[in-house]
Amino acid sequence: MTRTLYRNARFFTADDTAWADAVVVDGAEFVFVGTESDAPSSDSVVDLEGRVVLPGFIDAHTHLLMMGEALGQIGLTDAGSLDEIQRRVTAARETSSGVVRGRGWLFDAIPGGAPTAAMIDAVVADVPVYLDANDYHSCWVNSAALGELGITRDTPDPIGGRIERDADGEPTGMLYETAAQQFAWAHRDATTTDEQRDAAVQRVVEAYLAAGVTGAVDMAFDALALEALERAERRGALPLRIAAHWFVANTGDDAQNLAQVAEAAERAGADSGTVRVIGIKLVLDGTIDACTAAMRAPYADGSHAAPIWPADRLLPVVAAADAAGLQVALHAIGDEASALALDAIEHAITVNGDRPRRHRIEHLEYAAPGTAERMARLGVTASMQPVHADPAIFANWAAQLGDDRADRAFAWPEYEDAGALLAFSTDAPTAPHAALANMYVATTRASALDPDVPAVHPQFALPLERAVVHATRDAALSIGDGDWRGRIAVGQVADFAVLDVDPFSEGSASLLTARVLRTVIAGKTAHEA
Repeated sequence: MTRTLYRNARFFTADDTAWADAVVVDGAEFVFVGTESDAPSSDSVVDLEGRVVLPGFIDAHTHLLMMGEALGQIGLTDAGSLDEIQRRVTAARETSSGVVRGRGWLFDAIPGGAPTAAMIDAVVADVPVYLDANDYHSCWVNSAALGELGITRDTPDPIGGRIERDADGEPTGMLYETAAQQFAWAHRDATTTDEQRDAAVQRVVEAYLAAGVTGAVDMAFDALALEALERAERRGALPLRIAAHWFVANTGDDAQNLAQVAEAAERAGADSGTVRVIGIKLVLDGTIDACTAAMRAPYADGSHAAPIWPADRLLPVVAAADAAGLQVALHAIGDEASALALDAIEHAITVNGDRPRRHRIEHLEYAAPGTAERMARLGVTASMQPVHADPAIFANWAAQLGDDRADRAFAWPEYEDAGALLAFSTDAPTAPHAALANMYVATTRASALDPDVPAVHPQFALPLERAVVHATRDAALSIGDGDWRGRIAVGQVADFAVLDVDPFSEGSASLLTARVLRTVIAGKTAHEA
């Protein structure tokens, strides 16, 4: 093997010894981390010209195919009004081949927060239009899309979802939660070709490598995603390491639910190279922006959303997955949902006894006091996304709660203080995938989307060193990989990213303009700017 010395740099190691100025890579691993004068002899030398080097980011919660598809669709997150959304949809229609797809719109850009098919029909009525909300928990469609999906006044709501209807019972064009999944997304999957999915994977790989991301954890995996990633691996086009959680839907039938767990366990037992299934994903509730997250107290409008998984359906599934050695990832945004998630995990521990496990709760946007401490006692990981706290999209979130619950939004330090493992990620494409922008929000609680928006809850911001650790070392620990990746340390795989600025000395603002000059995976340069 070729031994390479990387010198003249500031390596943030995310390890006990936080900094080094040289590393030696032998094959795929670090064999030396420390001071250059102590480094062993090497076959080649790379001078990094004083740059800062970070461990490769691991996006511990993402959706790979959805992200790849989103990168090829109309972006609407910065469309601040209905007029602007309509303008972009009209422009997209001029170049579309028969369907228009967009993503990322915000509820507060729509008059009354109530999108309708008629609003899209006013500009594009001749072809189906599908617009995924920023949180990807609802889909806004036009009348042509409703017709294509076969949705009428007589179409029943699926378990855990809602087809929005007007006073006469007619569909309005909004599909919430499982209604979006089972109608809009199922149709998308059925009409997307393998060639299109391969192109989506290629977009994801290129985007992540340019962002310094060396691994990802897919949080809604299915057979289509697995096949697409395996094709990329066979082509030699998948340098990223992928861990995945098989999506398990609540069918309302225990036998069918448990059959999905059994399939996940079978997939997890298969040797699939750099793509491996490690657990299951359950979505217990929706989002606060859409008033579909399960909250103990009502929303500002007096409404209440029930969990998508009631306890009697949830507990057997979590216990079965735990018994099979699968990691259970539970989407829980509201405090009622996070309490239910912990009840299910505690039940599994009681039923299955003492065994290695590292289950996790995703998002935890509002969790009741004491949640972090309970998670620490049960060994449950807090999987959270700093970019979801971007203040440019926070106003609608806070308005839906309408009380002091908004003051405890995205309280990351609570989990640190309690001793729970905290893993950072982006949840792309519900938020931008850029790792450095994610660190900016984590360290400032200011906006990466609109730097003119003032910070919200700066008391919850974290020092950059800790934020990077949560996005590298702790992201690896969250999926059981901490003994071999996530740090710049001897014996760890040589995954790292070289930046063109030093945000530790220049300040967090530099993260918004920083570029990744080089991304190295297992000792090989996978991206170079």
